[in-house]
Amino acid sequence: QVQLRESGGGLVQAGGSLRLSCAASGRTFSDYVMAWFRQAPGKEREFVAAINWRTGYTDYADSVKGRFTISKDNAKNTVYLQMDSLKPEDTAVYYCAAKPVPNARYDYWGQGTQVTVSS
Repeated sequence: QVQLRESGGGLVQAGGSLRLSCAASGRTFSDYVMAWFRQAPGKEREFVAAINWRTGYTDYADSVKGRFTISKDNAKNTVYLQMDSLKPEDTAVYYCAAKPVPNARYDYWGQGTQVTVSS
């Protein structure tokens, strides 16, 4: 079955950087969209970034454009989220998600990794 395993979260000062990883297994993902979402305490889960595994097309939430970069490593079946110029408001649990390209809903989710940005 599909498994998504996030890693790379932690505590960082404002202005710092972190790189999150999502190791995907259980099938080939060439016809999937891989994404990162986040959920802060007391808030709804929100979209952060996505990448089409086949085309490499990327999409970002306005709040992270220019600061975060999503990428993939085909050989490692891993998706990354490079987060630069971090702000305290980026503090959240970050989740990796996957869906077949035509679907609107993300079917597969990782367990999440905590990112805390101190001011």
